[in-house]
Formats: sequence, structure tokens, C-alpha cells
Amino acid sequence: MTEAATGEVRTQPENLDRLAEAAVHVGLGLQPGQELVMTASLDSLALARRITEHAYRAGASLVTTLFSDEDAALMRYRYAPDAGFDHAAHWLYEGMAAAFRSGAARLAIAGANPALLSNEDPEKVGRANRAVSHAYRPALELITRHEINWTIVASATPAWAMAVFPNDNLDVALSKLWEAIFATTRLNTADPVSAWRAHDAQLQKRAAYMNEKRYFALHYRGPGTDFRLGLAEDHQWLGGGTTAGNGVYCIPNMPTEEIFSAPHKERADGIVTATKPLSHQGTMIEGIQVRFEGGRIVEARATRGQEVLERLIDTDDGARRLGEVALVPHSSPIAQSGIVFLNTLFDENAASHIALGQSYASCLRNGDKLSPEELSARGANDSLIHVDWMIGSAELDIDGITPAGAAEPLMRGGEWAVSV
Repeated sequence: MTEAATGEVRTQPENLDRLAEAAVHVGLGLQPGQELVMTASLDSLALARRITEHAYRAGASLVTTLFSDEDAALMRYRYAPDAGFDHAAHWLYEGMAAAFRSGAARLAIAGANPALLSNEDPEKVGRANRAVSHAYRPALELITRHEINWTIVASATPAWAMAVFPNDNLDVALSKLWEAIFATTRLNTADPVSAWRAHDAQLQKRAAYMNEKRYFALHYRGPGTDFRLGLAEDHQWLGGGTTAGNGVYCIPNMPTEEIFSAPHKERADGIVTATKPLSHQGTMIEGIQVRFEGGRIVEARATRGQEVLERLIDTDDGARRLGEVALVPHSSPIAQSGIVFLNTLFDENAASHIALGQSYASCLRNGDKLSPEELSARGANDSLIHVDWMIGSAELDIDGITPAGAAEPLMRGGEWAVSV
């Protein structure tokens, strides 16, 4: 049981139901008659079922859930022939893209074991990830262009809970992780839907402020970081919810504390050091530090997962360039929880971050109407990957650089220097 801010005590099933309701009505904005394609692990079955019920109650015409099994995933690395690691289920991803083109919404339940593949052959992991990236590209483009309404929510799972709370027994770890999920997704309020709408409005105000400033670049300074990042031409800042190309308003990430935009793919220079570990496709990468020249990573190292990092940035030319920049204050509820979630959905909303790879077309003015060539001309990056990693902390200062070259305080000590 958990106690809400109002003093009301709620059971686990009640909180799961509230999370499912918020995912469907706030995160997705699911419309009557719309299909839903959902992905989840077998360990997330309880939440998937609650979401399915709320989706049908909201008028979904069909809910299709694709379940994954981590034990089965490990069997591939133990028993599959070597040539199989260059293969992905193209038919499955083509089907997902077809569903999105026909109007289906997309919901992902996060909660995978962050270190599932850490003991497997990095060469095989890299090949398998690359094959999936190629196969998933048509569906990913519809998501990065925000053509559809989509969202991501999280479910506590045994392996994830034990990775986050390794000194607790399983029941305690699961309870702690669920409590953290409920708190950071604003379920511990009298009316979570209203709380989300108020939070969304504040993020929209911060994004509007940045769009009025029209900074040319951002300059980051902190321990191990001295980095200048140019912004794409005609960039726009987004935060909280967005109206998808199908006209549906959705909040893609639950939780979310960021405002984000498109960096210029050729205007990143300097050294950047990660402030949190990165869990990527079942492998852990820690102690990341990279050096950019002319927008491209020219040096990269990690204290753990070096080979995985190298294979990641070798996916294609765009994998060495940036596709997203996001600003998050250190006072974020996720940062203040003191928990390192080992899950990008949460950790990226605890700290300012950047993302290697594909840009979001929606982060450029009228980007959904621009061709790939026009997007590239404005500085948007193109890649098979989109991988966020965290660089923010209580010691990070950021200046906004005006088109005239003047530096204006934007963040100091990880907090906004200007209120809105």
C-alpha cells in the first residue's frame, strides 16, 4: 500500500489502475475507434492488462500487445548460430509501421533488466542491435516525426528492481521501485490527470521562453565537461505534450521533466562527460566521456562497456552526431529521489542530456512538412539510432549564446537561472 499526498492509502492494484488510466488518457490521448499497439515484457503483464482494459473502455477498436521474454533473449546468445545475429524480424517491424500508418497508437512499457546482455559477446550484441535498428527504421521514423500519438510508461520488474536496489530482498526492492514509479508519475496526488495537465502547462511555458530567446548555441561547463552545442536552424523547443501528425495530443514520456530541441549536426565541439550510467539494449555503459569536433565524435571512452560504446557510435555516420538536446533542472523529482534508475525513461528526466543519432523532425519549425534533404540542410541529423545519455548535475552551468555571440545565464548549478 502507498499513502498519497492527500493521506489516502491506496493498494497496489489501485495504483496500477491509476497508472494505466493516466497512460491511456494523458500519455496517449487514445481516441475512440483507434487501434493500440503495445510492447511489454512478460514481467509487466499486470500493468499491460490494466492498460488494455482502460484502452477498451476509452473506445479502442483493437489492442495488440507484443510480449518479450528476457530468458528467451538470452537463449539466442547461448545457442543461436553466429550468422543469425545479423538478422532481425523485418516482417514484425514492417507490420508495426503499417499499423502506425493506418492510424494505430503506440505504447511501450519499460522495465527491462538493465544488464541483461552485459555478460554476452559485445560483437554479437552490436550486430543484433544494428540489425534491429535497420528493421525498425520505418516505424521509428513515424515516431520521430511525431506522426502518431505514442507514450512510454514503466512497470517494476524483478531484475530491474534488484539492479536498482541490490542490497534489498526482492519483495522490498520491488516495493521500493513501484513506490518510486508512482511518485514520479504523479500518481500520489488526489487527481493524477489534473496534476499531469498542470505539469504539462509549466513545461510548455519553459519551452515557449526558449523559443522566444532563439539562442544560436548552448555552452556547457561542469566537471569533465566544456562543450559548445549549436542549435539547428529553425529549431523549436518542445516540452511535455505535443499534437501528433494525426491531430491527437499526447505526452510521449511518463514521467517527463525535460524540454528538448534539435542540435545542429555539424556544430558540436568540446568534451562531454556523462553523469549517470547508460543502460543500452541490455548492456551497461559507464563513465562515458567523448570529444566532439565539427559535430562529430572523434574520441570516445567508457570505464565500462567501451566496446559496446564503440560499436554503438559506428552504427552509421549519424551515430557519431547529435540528434537531441534536452534541459532538465536538478530539482526534478526524479533527481531529488536520489535513485539511479538505470533506465533512460527515468534517468534522462533526472538530468540534462543529449542524444546520439536521429533528430526529431518536430523539433524544427514545420519539420513534419520538410523532406529529409530539407531537414538535413537545417542541421537535423539522420541515423538508425537514437540514444540518450545524461550530462546534467548540480555542478553544471549552461549559457545560452545569442546570434550576436553574447552569453546569457541559462542554468547555474543545474537549476534554471531565469524563472518563467
